[in-house]
Amino acid sequence: MSDYSSQFLRVDVIAHTAVITFNNPPAHTWTAQSLADLRDLVLALNEDKNIYALVLTGDGEKFFSAGADLNVFADGDKQVATDMSDIFGQAFETLSTFRGVSISAINGYAMGGGLEVALACDIRIAEEHAVMALPEASVGLLPCAGGTQNLALLVGEGWAKRMILCGERVKAEKALAINLIEEVVPQGEGKSSAIALAEKVSKQSPVAVTACKRLIQKNRIMPINKVLIQERQAFVDLFDSADQTEGVQAFLEKRKPVWLNK
Repeated sequence: MSDYSSQFLRVDVIAHTAVITFNNPPAHTWTAQSLADLRDLVLALNEDKNIYALVLTGDGEKFFSAGADLNVFADGDKQVATDMSDIFGQAFETLSTFRGVSISAINGYAMGGGLEVALACDIRIAEEHAVMALPEASVGLLPCAGGTQNLALLVGEGWAKRMILCGERVKAEKALAINLIEEVVPQGEGKSSAIALAEKVSKQSPVAVTACKRLIQKNRIMPINKVLIQERQAFVDLFDSADQTEGVQAFLEKRKPVWLNK
């Protein structure tokens, strides 16, 4: 474990990748503390220039994360609901804006807030036995941590409505078919596959990756004609970075680049 680990989040740093393992057994449900820990962890990793990618997974073989513990909402306290929805938003929106690449290795059930944390990642890999759902409406609630928006962006309005309004669960192969995830791997191979993908990120300029990610995500909020202008400007801005000089020189000299992340 690294110095980044906390009570509910175990962190292992492998080269330029931080592997974050949810550790709140048996189902790795989210609490106000674990959500605050995730928010603070991602903020700290954002400042660590050695970290280029994150891999998120659940401990064990059955659960990625089962979402929020419904006992928190049992007494119907609206202030508790306000506080929890706020910290959910802070945690997952901070994850979504991590400067590098985030990959979820879904190693079992990803339900409610457990799926929403995966939706906040850039890439999703699921083991073949994984099951994904946003079942909040079945208990009189709704996905409040980006679920209604991020799911629809990935799978379209129809499947978002099937999963949220009809409570439909999807297994890994169906999730792949509807673009909810990018890859299905055998049971037990989710984390290793995600780490292998994260290793590919380390071959890219981290400065360029950050710029590219910001541009890709802008299509959620801006018309393409405005983003194209920003895309061209971002290309020019990269010429202020040491990585741009290093990348071009390394190619011309037929050697591997040594990224400085600046």
